[in-house]
Amino acid sequence: MSAPPPLVHVEGAALAFRGRPALRGLDLTVQAGTTLALLGPNGAGKSSLIRLLAGRLAPDGGRVRVLGGDPHADRAVRGRIGYVPQEIALYPRLSVAENLDVFARLAGLGRGARRAAVEAVVGRCALEEVARRPVGTLSGGYQRRANIAASLLAAPDLILLDEPTQGVDLDARAAIHAVLGSLRAAGAGVIVSTHDFSEAERLADRVAVLSDGRLRLAGDLAALMRPLAAAPPEHEAVLEGVPDSAAQAALREAGFAPEAGDPRLWRADHGAAGGLDGAALLATLRGRGVPAGEIRVRRPGLETLYRDALNGSAGAAA
Repeated sequence: MSAPPPLVHVEGAALAFRGRPALRGLDLTVQAGTTLALLGPNGAGKSSLIRLLAGRLAPDGGRVRVLGGDPHADRAVRGRIGYVPQEIALYPRLSVAENLDVFARLAGLGRGARRAAVEAVVGRCALEEVARRPVGTLSGGYQRRANIAASLLAAPDLILLDEPTQGVDLDARAAIHAVLGSLRAAGAGVIVSTHDFSEAERLADRVAVLSDGRLRLAGDLAALMRPLAAAPPEHEAVLEGVPDSAAQAALREAGFAPEAGDPRLWRADHGAAGGLDGAALLATLRGRGVPAGEIRVRRPGLETLYRDALNGSAGAAA
């Protein structure tokens, strides 16, 4: 039995703004019923890719296909895509229900269908308590959920979300995660851009790491994480002061490297030399003149894969 056609197929996508490349020949495939987490530093190309998939932009080169069609050229294809931008794209003086009715009209739904669609997304996003309140009076978490609800009115096959939990509290984050989990369970494809590794591990079936407009790593999350089960624990040294040259040498000999932008934070992503536990490592470093205040020990996870991908030591998976 042949595999179903992909929900998303990106082939050699290139995009530039004012001569500055944002995407450089990117290839990506996503199947229906899959949640893909897009990871990468600021300026990596994540938002540009999402805007291509939403049909807001056309690529300068290559092809972008959603459900077999061109989302930029084909309005019918765009109608099957839900796009949730990073900014709150709602009318602050209108209530949640009024906002949703406006967006349902823009989606071309008739009066009866609008009412049913609004009720459905209010329930799915747990907005019943605030449905009659102006959006501008709501917490950031409720605004984010209303933003997501607006994208679901036409029951899209693909939902694109750019940093959907940015700046929200833990309860709101859990509620948003529940919404995204229900979408995947219903068979929709979900692509979410995030900087939160724990969020990506919780939500995603697949991950893609972007940097400088290029795909550095892509694959099934469980398969990529499996080799880490036998990997040594990671160590993080939190220093009480900026290390001098001798202390820096001692840290590097132990397998540590400085965190970019923070001279007081050093990491040994693949375990410190000798496999020392936190207490023993702290004593050893202090004995060599390192102003170490704390050693944190944790199991390697998605953040390890991410760092390896950006450093070029992880190959791209199919």
